[in-house]
Amino acid sequence: MPEKLQARLGGHVLAASLAAQGVTHAFAVPGESYLDVLDGLYGVQDRLRLITCRFEAGAAHMAEVCGKLSGRPAAAFVTRGPGACHAAIGVHVAMQDSTPMLLFVGQIPFAETDRESFQEVDYRRMFQPLAKWVTQIDDAARIPELVAHAVDVATTGRPGPVVIALSEEMQTARVNVPDLAPTPLARPQPDPAALAAMQRMLGESRRPLAILGGNWSEAGRRAVGDFLAAQHIPVAVSFRRQSLYDGTRETFVGDLGVGADPALVARAREADLVLAFGTRLSEAVTQGYTLFDVAGATPIVHVHPDPAEIGRVFRVALGIACDLDAFAAALGNLPPVDGEWEEWTQSLRALRLAAHAVPAYPGPLNVAQCLRDLEGMLAADAVMTCDAGNFATWPARFLHVREQQFFLGPTNGAMGYGVPAAVGAAIAHPGRQVVAFVGDGGMLMTGQELATALHHGAAPIVLVFNNNMYGTIRMYQERRYPGRTIGTALRNPDFARWSEAFGGHGEVVTETAQFAPAFRRAAASGRPAVIELRTDPEQITSRATIAQLRAAAARKEG
Repeated sequence: MPEKLQARLGGHVLAASLAAQGVTHAFAVPGESYLDVLDGLYGVQDRLRLITCRFEAGAAHMAEVCGKLSGRPAAAFVTRGPGACHAAIGVHVAMQDSTPMLLFVGQIPFAETDRESFQEVDYRRMFQPLAKWVTQIDDAARIPELVAHAVDVATTGRPGPVVIALSEEMQTARVNVPDLAPTPLARPQPDPAALAAMQRMLGESRRPLAILGGNWSEAGRRAVGDFLAAQHIPVAVSFRRQSLYDGTRETFVGDLGVGADPALVARAREADLVLAFGTRLSEAVTQGYTLFDVAGATPIVHVHPDPAEIGRVFRVALGIACDLDAFAAALGNLPPVDGEWEEWTQSLRALRLAAHAVPAYPGPLNVAQCLRDLEGMLAADAVMTCDAGNFATWPARFLHVREQQFFLGPTNGAMGYGVPAAVGAAIAHPGRQVVAFVGDGGMLMTGQELATALHHGAAPIVLVFNNNMYGTIRMYQERRYPGRTIGTALRNPDFARWSEAFGGHGEVVTETAQFAPAFRRAAASGRPAVIELRTDPEQITSRATIAQLRAAAARKEG
């Protein structure tokens, strides 16, 4: 006979349901609207670790980065009203990055609905355009069912975030329900006829270009990478997806996204076949939807787990809707194509090497050289997180990310992502080196999560690119309204001393030669560390100065 079930509080059932689904980390800013769930988490600490965060956006970013790294959702818990609003940015990141994630939001007592009760929000309406699915649990007996379904929705098809509101009464109701284990799921396989058609198209091509995007397992990344390398097809990664292909391979040609090499963008327009594997072919990747002809003049083979994404903007020559890892595995069984694009591949690779070379920037601190030095000091399996801002184009240009390394950034351009993402990665993977890239603007949005790192024994290294401005907006101002800048100047603290005030390690770098020793000291400290790079405000991008932008604007006006 099955063991007799014990009546449990709804809050306890919820915590146990998450643990039963294999969720290992929950990131939270505690709130009175889910006290009973907190008590339930107390009882499953041996299976599900609760991380106390300092800001709801930070908690959401930490949960999101765990999903990026593992392919399985982590949970974020926030309180109702303001807490949910703060966490919304993390949901938007997870949606645009196709990351599995669970956000639980405390809710008012359902008996008070539609009275504009304290902190009342209709979360179905609030999150509907931001999340893959939004629900509310009012009946405690349905907790295992809805949590299991939330995990399934978050991880199947195109992965994404699920938001679950938790009514107050439900958490204190006592119910006799079993925990539910994860459901094994057969992943959609690619059509063999479609694979054969792709091979035929590749055989007729002379200028193929692969663009990698989306989320792949480690085995999937390796399989698709080996296929493309063996065929010697030039490979570009989509916006902030540098993890998907080893940058040291002779077939890596750079990234397509914000700040992409103009020479690569120009040559990409010459491709006679585009292999779009996993990418949505989004606005950033396609340079405002201008990189290819929308009507399909350039043949595109589009592989994506969501059929609705195939042909959404660009008419494709061949669409393959399937699981990305299943597609990668199938590539290993395909016969090689005898292609005639070697010269084309070499020409694109030459562009990448030219862009990767370190220019002789004026001034004592050459950020490009610092990043090249960093490349040689990173661990073989280092995790890098990147905030949003103009500074982000520097690591994209001057770092080659290797096969076992991760480079993770928000494709929706969310400032404030880099530090909490690094903290979450360091907590979830305590044995790995974690390095964050962040601008001075983003650092003061969520940099307080260094306290979370110290509290939970994590030690990420944060590189702050400090030019005392919101650099991206200043760049656009100089292009459109040269010399008429307003609202973009910043006054910053001494970031090294700020880190030390938390109990972390701090360094200030003003000259190129100072960087490598500073990084080694930070890594050896065993504490969260901040290295402030005091960059030249005049060097607004890796390719232009403010004076050059103003001169270009003057020529355009003339």
